[in-house]
Amino acid sequence: MKPEAVPYDKAHDQATPTSKVGDVLALAKPRLNSLVVLTSAGGYYMAGPSSLDPVAIGLASAGTALVAAGAAAINQVDERDLDRLMERTRQRPMADGRMSVTQGRGVAATFAAVGLATLWLGANPVAALVALATLLIYAFVYTPLKRRTSLSTIVGAVPGALPPLVGWAAARGTLAGAEPWTLFALMFVWQLPHFLAIAWLYRDDYARAGLPMLSVVDRHGRVTGRQAALWAAMLVPVSLLPFLVGLTTAVNAIGALVLGVLQLSLAVTFARHRSLANARMLFYGSILYLPLLWILMAVARR
Repeated sequence: MKPEAVPYDKAHDQATPTSKVGDVLALAKPRLNSLVVLTSAGGYYMAGPSSLDPVAIGLASAGTALVAAGAAAINQVDERDLDRLMERTRQRPMADGRMSVTQGRGVAATFAAVGLATLWLGANPVAALVALATLLIYAFVYTPLKRRTSLSTIVGAVPGALPPLVGWAAARGTLAGAEPWTLFALMFVWQLPHFLAIAWLYRDDYARAGLPMLSVVDRHGRVTGRQAALWAAMLVPVSLLPFLVGLTTAVNAIGALVLGVLQLSLAVTFARHRSLANARMLFYGSILYLPLLWILMAVARR
């Protein structure tokens, strides 16, 4: 999941301790990683046997979280100059100068190496390789693209959609079949209206940093609103795919349809009236949508 996936809390930033331990944790972005752990564990559960091994699922989730922490740390090292210019990121340890580039890279490498080793030894090589792909795409494709094009948001949705595949591979040792890719598709499409709402909320911050987000180049927001509504509309049929491939029962399909229509209504409202309040409603609606959908899938798993 991308670093924009959690809302900026100015009071939280000002209260964040500046100890070395606190700075290391800040590089790991634990609030963002909670979503990574949720979806990785969800992928494992959907793929696993009826009787799950708590140690195995714990190792898979921990390994995924550590690799994601490494990617987040690399991102902060590479974007320290941009983070200094944005209100919501200027207190990060790299942007604020509390950690050197060497220290930041060392923390990132440690997180990533321990996470990959955990997946390789505690699960299997396939899970580790999927996690490695997540790291490489996020840190070395998406991160530099953010400076160049608004299409980086779509590219960034790829690593954001891979954690469920890490969990699935950890449980089964393979990604063969349509089932795991329905989870990937679901996570990929979900991120787009979510991040478009964030981009609108923080468009002044992004403009200040010179990042060509869609909300920056599309100042009136017409394209941003249409894109948010389009992706939210696409999410409705995509959310039915786990049922259509036999991964879940009809209970999931019915619940997913209801949640998808509600999410779409928020996106359409934002597209028609591009206020901060409507963008915020879409953002929080998407945050609520995701765990509810995963709970539905877990309850309705075949």
